Amino acid sequence: MPIWTQHGDGRTVEPGAVVTPSERLSWPATIAIGAQHVVAMFGATFLVPLLTGFPVSTTLLFSGVGTIVFLVLTRNKLPSYLGSSFAFIAPITALNAGQALETGAQISQALVGVVAVGIVLAGVGFLVQATGTGWIEKLMPPVVSGAIVALIGLNLAPAAWNNFQTDALLGTITLVACILFAVLFRGFLGRISIFLGVVVGYVAAALMGRVDWSGVADAAWVGLPEFHLPAVGDPAAWGLLPMFLPVILVLIAENVGHVRGVATMTGDPSINRHTGRALLADGVATTIAGLGGGSGTTTYGENIGVMAATRVYSTAAYWVAAIVAVVLAFSPKVGAVIFAMPAGVLGGVTTALYGLIGVIGMKIWVDNQVDFSRPVNQYTVAVAFVVAIAQYTMNLGSLSFGPIVLGTVAALVIYHVGNAIARARKTGADDGGPIVPIGQLGGDPENVG
Repeated sequence: MPIWTQHGDGRTVEPGAVVTPSERLSWPATIAIGAQHVVAMFGATFLVPLLTGFPVSTTLLFSGVGTIVFLVLTRNKLPSYLGSSFAFIAPITALNAGQALETGAQISQALVGVVAVGIVLAGVGFLVQATGTGWIEKLMPPVVSGAIVALIGLNLAPAAWNNFQTDALLGTITLVACILFAVLFRGFLGRISIFLGVVVGYVAAALMGRVDWSGVADAAWVGLPEFHLPAVGDPAAWGLLPMFLPVILVLIAENVGHVRGVATMTGDPSINRHTGRALLADGVATTIAGLGGGSGTTTYGENIGVMAATRVYSTAAYWVAAIVAVVLAFSPKVGAVIFAMPAGVLGGVTTALYGLIGVIGMKIWVDNQVDFSRPVNQYTVAVAFVVAIAQYTMNLGSLSFGPIVLGTVAALVIYHVGNAIARARKTGADDGGPIVPIGQLGGDPENVG
């Protein structure tokens, strides 16, 4: 286990001070904060397998294992929990016409894409560690990165409606609960409004007799998760690979933003030097998950909220959270309880969640003062959004390109080619010049929480 020095008396954090990654509070306090991180990540982490059809316990296992891998590869200097990435939902469910996967063969096909994303992301990590992040900001300036993040959420809107309409009453109860928790409470409870909304919806479903408990009754308390191997020998799986490629851009933006946020909140700019290692670690964690049947991982903004509220950035708390996740993964009963959640509850929470993903992308524009009076910026977003929302598709031989791929390509091509033409012709239609990102790629870290 890594070694940390105790912060102060181990019980309190002085006003204006923070517990740095290399420090910790007393072990009881550290375990308590680790428990908060488990709660913060749990809602989003278990929603991904429910929406994709991946095994819940397996996804939870590789979430915990991935976090441990991340902490080791970043030399225990970068606090982060690696949970299931929502960016994988669209390409995975595309294998089954936008619905959760239903067979082991489908899961194995999807795992090829997960592994490929992990390998490429790890390669990007090596490159960033050697060259820095400047080329990322040139490839994906705020107008492009914001569009890519937003279109992923908006593209999933039909899936939310499909679940919602199975039980509109449960969907409404869940959605209203999510909103109320977000606006009624400050601090930690407000930050886990999605999780609490799901709990309220689930309890309501149970009281109304709309939960099928048969799978829970049959599940053992202790047992191995359900593992799957990627179908590397299946040509159909490789034909679907292009749909996963935009996920790499999203994971890059999330990891770079996470590192910037932690560096700003801890007042330690040297943390930015670990950006390459963060990308490498997330890539390795995603690859490991894909090799065993888990979903791809990413750094979690929910846990940044916990750190901002507690001012505790100790990586010791994340070791606690990771170990708890691994232990829970070996209880099929836990996975069965989660998997029994009615579709109506999922519809309610995803109505908010997918919309919030879109808002996160738009917040990137606001935080970085993107000028939407410029035609290049206008068309970059306009075309990408319609392609994603209208579900454009394209097939070239055995290769299939979904709306997220086409929307991402549209955003990149329109921005870069349009800028080049506008500047060459001096029409004033370009983006107005380079924009230096403010803080992380998703907001100003000083105002997180």
